[in-house]
Amino acid sequence: MTEFAWVERVKARGLGDALGLALDALEPLGPLGAQVLWVLQPALGLFGAREAVKDIAQALEDPDGIARIREALEE
Repeated sequence: MTEFAWVERVKARGLGDALGLALDALEPLGPLGAQVLWVLQPALGLFGAREAVKDIAQALEDPDGIARIREALEE
C-alpha cells in the first residue's frame, strides 16, 4: 500500500490521467490550493473524501508533496 491510499482508488477507477492533469494545474498554486482544500474539507467530508482532501492539502503545502503523489500514481 502506498503512502496515499486514495491514489490506488483513483487509479482503479481509471482516473489516473485526470489526477495527473489536476496535479499539473494545482502544482504552481501549491500553498493557495492547499488553503482552499482545507476550507472545503468539511463539506467534502460529507461525500467521504475527508482523508483524501487532507492528504492532498498536506502534499500541496510540502515542497516534495506533489512529487510523492506522482510517484504513487506511477507505481
